[in-house]
Amino acid sequence: MKKVNIVKVVLYSLVLMIGLTACKSVTVSKKITKRETSFKNIDGFSEKINQQLATFFLRTKNEQGRKIAVFDGDGTVLGQTPHYLADEAMYQYAVEHPNQNPEIFQEMITQSNVSLPYVQNRVKYIAGMSLQEYRDLGEKYFNMYYANKIYQPMKQLIATLKQNNFEIWIITASPEGLYQQFLSKQLEIPITHVVGIKSVIKDGIITNQIIEPVPQDHGKKWAIESFIQDVPLFVAGNSRGDKEMIEFSKGLKMIVNPDEHIAHDQKESISDYAKKNGWLIARINDVPAKDFPSISSKKFNIRLNKTKKVEQK
Repeated sequence: MKKVNIVKVVLYSLVLMIGLTACKSVTVSKKITKRETSFKNIDGFSEKINQQLATFFLRTKNEQGRKIAVFDGDGTVLGQTPHYLADEAMYQYAVEHPNQNPEIFQEMITQSNVSLPYVQNRVKYIAGMSLQEYRDLGEKYFNMYYANKIYQPMKQLIATLKQNNFEIWIITASPEGLYQQFLSKQLEIPITHVVGIKSVIKDGIITNQIIEPVPQDHGKKWAIESFIQDVPLFVAGNSRGDKEMIEFSKGLKMIVNPDEHIAHDQKESISDYAKKNGWLIARINDVPAKDFPSISSKKFNIRLNKTKKVEQK
């Protein structure tokens, strides 16, 4: 009889302990969930994207090691219509400084502005200028024509990533020095976290000696491996040229305003590819100002980038 009572007491104690532990776990779980899902929806993103971002921040909260987020520049954090800042700034500068490396300039006006030789020549063209002069020039043209073209949803996303201890990097096929100063100020990131086409700097002067890898197409992934030296948890781009970089992310993959057309070397559009592979697809207005000078196209016949008009729902 005593043995039976002892067994009952032991069993009762075990049940009581399990119940208390379960209640405690539920309470703790509720507290953690409430605390960790305090992500605020980002204006300009769809509800679906905001839900995916909230889940991403919850999942990566206790990530060990470096937490890295990488963004393309033009068309991803910065509007690119009707022209890339790098082109509009360079061509306006060329009109004002006709004696600046004229041989290289004549080469460029015959090249595709998305080709590898062209993006390298954009840096070779300004060889002889000081790095600080070039940074100031980029900020000058940003303030003149592009200050209202920073995508606010992307800027807010970057701020949220920083609040969650992410390193923010920009990988762009535009000249590094031209973009470093204004982007580092706008996004509040280290100036050296803006990585573009690089050349050797000697005594503060830009040379025409290009440093590889050149962050164009596959080179953007190689630039991450070479200069960031780790695998990112988040990557965002906007074009076929960002495909390899986006796919390098071990976490979320985002594309902004993807094109519907099929590139000559592809079997499907980057938009269809993104949908098929579950990337986050963001649509953000990119409409040129009516008084935009467009020296690139008006004087040098550089192609216009497509206007992106998003219907507000």
